[in-house]
Amino acid sequence: MLFFIKRKIPLFYLFIALLCVFSNAQAQDTRVVRGRIMDATNSLALQGVSVLQKGSTSGTTSDNNGHFQISVSPNSILVFSYVGYETKELPSSSAEMVVSLDPIDNVLEDVVVIGYGSVKRKDVTTAISSVSTKDLDRRPIVNVGQAIQGRAAGVSVIQPNGAPGAEMSIRVRGTTSFNASNDPLYVVDGVPVENIKFLSPNDITDIQILKDASSAAIYGSRAANGVVLITTKSGTVGEAKISLNAQYTANVVNNSFEVLNTQQYRELQEEIGLVNLPLGLTDQTDWFKEAYKVGSLQNYQLSISDGTEKLKYYLSGGYVSDKGILESSFFKRYNFRANIDNNVRDWLKVIANINYSDYNDNGIISGTGSNRGGVVLSVINTPVYAPIWDPIYPERYYNNFYGIGNITSPLENLARGKYNKNRENRLLASGSATVTFLPELKFKSTLTLDRRHGLNTTFLDPISSVWGRSQFGTASDFRNTNSLIVWDNVLTYSKSFDKHSIEAMAGSSWTDSKYSNSYINGSHFRNEIIQTLNAANKIAWNGTGSGGSNWALFSHFARAMYNYDGKYLFTANMRADGSSKLNPNDRWGYFPSFSAAWRLSSEAFLQDVNWINDLKIRGGWGQTGNQSGLGDYSYLQLYNIERFQWFQVGFENAVPNISPANLRTRDLSWETTTQSNIGLDFAGLGNRLSVTLDYYHKKTTDMLMYVSLPEGQIAQTIRRNEGEMTNRGFEVAVNTKNIQNALTWDTDFNISFNRNRLDKLELQKIYYNAKTVDVVNDFVVRNEPGRPLSGFFGYISDGVNPETGELMYRDLNGDSKISSSDRTYIGDPNPKFTYGMTNNFSWNNIDLSIFIQGTYGNDIFNASRMEMEGMYDGKNQITKVLDRWKIPGQITDVPKAGYDMKNSSYFIEDGSYLRLKNISLGYNFHSDRLKRLGINKLQPYFSASNLLTLTRFTGMDPEVNQWGGNGAVQGIDWGTYPHSRSFVFGLNLVF
Repeated sequence: MLFFIKRKIPLFYLFIALLCVFSNAQAQDTRVVRGRIMDATNSLALQGVSVLQKGSTSGTTSDNNGHFQISVSPNSILVFSYVGYETKELPSSSAEMVVSLDPIDNVLEDVVVIGYGSVKRKDVTTAISSVSTKDLDRRPIVNVGQAIQGRAAGVSVIQPNGAPGAEMSIRVRGTTSFNASNDPLYVVDGVPVENIKFLSPNDITDIQILKDASSAAIYGSRAANGVVLITTKSGTVGEAKISLNAQYTANVVNNSFEVLNTQQYRELQEEIGLVNLPLGLTDQTDWFKEAYKVGSLQNYQLSISDGTEKLKYYLSGGYVSDKGILESSFFKRYNFRANIDNNVRDWLKVIANINYSDYNDNGIISGTGSNRGGVVLSVINTPVYAPIWDPIYPERYYNNFYGIGNITSPLENLARGKYNKNRENRLLASGSATVTFLPELKFKSTLTLDRRHGLNTTFLDPISSVWGRSQFGTASDFRNTNSLIVWDNVLTYSKSFDKHSIEAMAGSSWTDSKYSNSYINGSHFRNEIIQTLNAANKIAWNGTGSGGSNWALFSHFARAMYNYDGKYLFTANMRADGSSKLNPNDRWGYFPSFSAAWRLSSEAFLQDVNWINDLKIRGGWGQTGNQSGLGDYSYLQLYNIERFQWFQVGFENAVPNISPANLRTRDLSWETTTQSNIGLDFAGLGNRLSVTLDYYHKKTTDMLMYVSLPEGQIAQTIRRNEGEMTNRGFEVAVNTKNIQNALTWDTDFNISFNRNRLDKLELQKIYYNAKTVDVVNDFVVRNEPGRPLSGFFGYISDGVNPETGELMYRDLNGDSKISSSDRTYIGDPNPKFTYGMTNNFSWNNIDLSIFIQGTYGNDIFNASRMEMEGMYDGKNQITKVLDRWKIPGQITDVPKAGYDMKNSSYFIEDGSYLRLKNISLGYNFHSDRLKRLGINKLQPYFSASNLLTLTRFTGMDPEVNQWGGNGAVQGIDWGTYPHSRSFVFGLNLVF
């Protein structure tokens, strides 16, 4: 039984108080007030204006024509608020009101979502980045991470490969952990989730990123890598609104390579001396054209919303079908969302939020050599004289490569994943009740269920492929279920008097997770007709079974905020987390933070400086934790189970053998990140220029790592708190409103500098990672204290020896021979800076957006070149090897065929790039005829992504990391699924 089950959660008294406060409540007289809200400058109706009875939760919003209706108490005050306009308070003295709101051009008045609450941007004391969502419906975005890329200072986002549905790698202010997760915590409508693959970007209305510890510490042990807060759309009062967004996207591969024709291949093989080709072979197959195609992405999202002052709802559904640029690769998603908001009473508000999604892909083999089934490199490595199908056995892929047994064609490798399915359906349902005891005192209780069902199946027929024939056909079925329950209770008190404003919040959070799985593997199928495991003649003895685990987290948290006259602002947070994954004596972690801000622009000495609209200095310090990546029973002694074949003689009644699987870590505790931040916020020139500057220092201690053990131990590794790491950096975000006439032009620019260093390791001083091609069989990444993470390690290449044709490797230790002791650091995958810039133009009904994004100063280890230019066996190569060394005295930068290949600087390339990430053009049709038809918005648009990339990298794409989100390995290209150039045709329709 988990540790917290016996703990009492002392929240019942709040409900008792609720009954006492409202048991004698009597109904008050109300009356209906109607009116119309307009822009004071042009008398145009304003839709969606919030109308609230001051001191209560009774409210509504204006409809498409600016009309509103609300039931209020006699002599009450109505508060009218709308983003971009001055808030106005008026007495409800008239049954028919005409309200004019004055526009303001001040983003500082916008409300920013923070942990368990919200605050005006001008009152923020921490480092928070907001991501614009206004163009999400015009870009070919499937994953929410794509919407963040290049849009927020200090947030690095890469898509490690271009496979349909591929996960994004998001780093907030650098890599903070070695073996644990480096992904931020995602919080969707207040609910923490592990990933956001299930979420449709079209359902999002707001994205905020908590970057420093003083903002993220309220989430404690889950916030070491930052927090991404996502708010989804909800219903509004007014006429029912139906919105449709339809997209069709054509995807084409960004880059390609010329390969050797049959004659050129023959000449190369004569020099290598491994293959003797018969005469008469001719070019037959262009493998690039056979493997790659024009991919397509269809994205349809439909939503319906409506509401009254009592009840609002938002319903949406969508379908995404992404067929990749490599034949047979795909991603599909169905999604449904329902959001219901009900003001049951003036003192009680209930919200229900349900999200269901079903998504699947097939996960083709990529990111490895062609000899291991890698599709991308086999396009290069398969000789062009080969046909697709074997002329003697037409049901088999051709595989006669004259003695070379490690070549399989890309279509055969694609066929190995053709019938694979990775499917998950997910239900995320939450319900909350907010009780208003007093206008200043509110209590919110939220219960969430996050249930995920996964199904992974594979099938490889026993006929068409070499591997399938050698295994007589294989299949597997892996199923898992994960149920997560979260119960949050938060009490908030806020009060303003004179020039003082205070807010206090306290709460608790309980999380319980249960996981189970079952798996079965089989082989020996007759054919491909029946692919289920009941048609397998042989079920794997050790590849079949089931498992389960569970973990829990219990937390207490509190926050206090103080604001004096908008000049001096203070915030303090405290969170305590207890995790079942950690040793009972070290289970609880305590994560404090504080921050403060001083608004200089409100001081008397700057009152007369008219070009300064806002100037604020802020600073903060805090601690956050990390337990992600830990197994559910990490601190316990685990065991291996060895089963005996009971059908063998002497084992009829045998029982399993149980043996230790690891060394127990009795002192396993939290990984902790301590961060300091100082920043400056400036707005000036009539709020047409805003600048945000931040400097931070992050120190991670007690890093959770796998430590290798000496031979003879019962386990190879042990999980322990092992090292320390530092990240420090500087961020700049600039927003300008360049032109504000009939033509408008806005610019958003951000740039981020981060320096990473591994400071300390205790037991194991050096970690080697990332082996690539088999012929080299050596690690290319080395991590040790005093250096940035993921440094490339190998030999320094000094070019081709004109006399021998060999690559010359530098003798660093001066012993006149080349050995492993001559290896050194040859590259750094960490960029010196990353940047992004968006320019938005609007003229009449035309909207144009141009978004560029890039990195500078990072290296890439191009392991793909080892397969494409290595010239060490019978694989085909790219035409660059035509410049190879052939005769003594030849000057060239390509070594001879069969040269001594090592991990060296020869394969290190500059990974810097500048990319035209997206350009979109839309036109809004406005006419009386459309309005008479009930159409409020008709906007066709065209968008192009990855249209142009400026880089010195010679691979297919510089935005690459075959090791995905691995904190210890970055920047390696090894047959990675390439990104595509996308052309989108879409339509936004609202009626």
